[in-house]
Amino acid sequence: MNYMISMFIDDELDIDEKISFIETVLKDTSFKDEALQLLHQEKHIRGEVVEHFPSIEVKVPFTWKRFFRPFFQPMGLAASALAALVIFLLFSIPSPTPDLITKRFVIYRPDVRQVEIAGSFTDWKRIPMQRISNSGYWEISFELMKGEHRFTYILEGRQPFADPTILAREPDDFGTENSIFYVGKNA
Repeated sequence: MNYMISMFIDDELDIDEKISFIETVLKDTSFKDEALQLLHQEKHIRGEVVEHFPSIEVKVPFTWKRFFRPFFQPMGLAASALAALVIFLLFSIPSPTPDLITKRFVIYRPDVRQVEIAGSFTDWKRIPMQRISNSGYWEISFELMKGEHRFTYILEGRQPFADPTILAREPDDFGTENSIFYVGKNA
């Protein structure tokens, strides 16, 4: 996939690069066709998968006796006491919650049957990515903490592959490169 098309789809071009992109689209018919094809695929990826969920309505008459019955049985009393203790502990102990940001990873590799991702946010464990129908795209999303992260894709279980849309890279200990990106307010 052409790097410039990917950057255009992800809205990562500055104004001069956008001008250059449009000029290239106007001059090169095959470039225009490829850009349109990838834009249609991106539209398909972002579309709704499920239009609606069927609703099933089951009406069971409410009675207070049936509601409180489990609480007064021996296991119900123990479970109620345990639940009360857990609720008390949850509300009495303050816990810092880190600011997490959802990051979606997408790669276009129609030529492979398996794509995994490994990075600092997975403790370098390989996580399988999901194929998006027959579009050639693979995707996965993670909740990431703010800061700098490193990762690589692994193709067919053995071939490391740096993200072609991320220019920041560093060599790893195995002779390949890891992509580097920052998660934050302006990232």
